[in-house]
Amino acid sequence: MSFHMHLRAVPNSEVELSYAWLEKFMGAAWDWDVRQAEYDAGIAESIEKDFASVHELCEAGGDLPEGRGGAWELPVFGGDIVHHPDDEQPPFVHLTPDAVRQASAFLSEVPFDALWKAAGRELHASFGPGWAEEDVKDIYVRHYADLRDFYGRAAVAGSAVVKAFWY
Repeated sequence: MSFHMHLRAVPNSEVELSYAWLEKFMGAAWDWDVRQAEYDAGIAESIEKDFASVHELCEAGGDLPEGRGGAWELPVFGGDIVHHPDDEQPPFVHLTPDAVRQASAFLSEVPFDALWKAAGRELHASFGPGWAEEDVKDIYVRHYADLRDFYGRAAVAGSAVVKAFWY
């Protein structure tokens, strides 16, 4: 079973906060060719299966000045939630351009090592005894850098971000 968090940067004026519209918008972008083109253009990003753990990593920044006010929540699960009409599917999440700037600021201002120092032991343990800490840390370094770069580009462009959770 595979599950992903898929993010797309988009002008906020183009976003409709209805489940049907978001499902069509995000579904069209999950096509491999579209997704690859958007990755290459820097307007999309995804994290396979580790996104909840990346949220836990960011949560470690909740006590830091840059994370106060909920900024630590924004990169993964934060934003305006649009539920399926029958709650039978995962929701979509929308971040306004202001929230995108806050997420970008959090990711660029909080050093990865500070978060790893606070949450790394638990995140490493969740991988099991066969994993070396440096190998697990490298996974999170890549995810954090990818999110930092994605949100940075979206913030500079003044874009909103739409998130889908595919299971």
